[in-house]
Amino acid sequence: MPDVIGILLFTVVIPLWIVFHYVTKWKTMKGISPEDEASLSDLRNSADRLEDRLRTMERIMDDEVPDWRSRHNDKF
Repeated sequence: MPDVIGILLFTVVIPLWIVFHYVTKWKTMKGISPEDEASLSDLRNSADRLEDRLRTMERIMDDEVPDWRSRHNDKF
């Protein structure tokens, strides 16, 4: 009888407990916090500004040194 209880414990109870434990953890972690959302928004804004700066820099380079792209690509 103790063997049956041990087998049931290891084959049924413990796996179910582990599954239920992680299901509740995943449910609580489902969404992102407002702080994380604000950080992501700030990062997105920074990335957009950097992209605009890069485009401006490329336009300036295209006007000042028209063949800069081909010279740069030849080196790599």
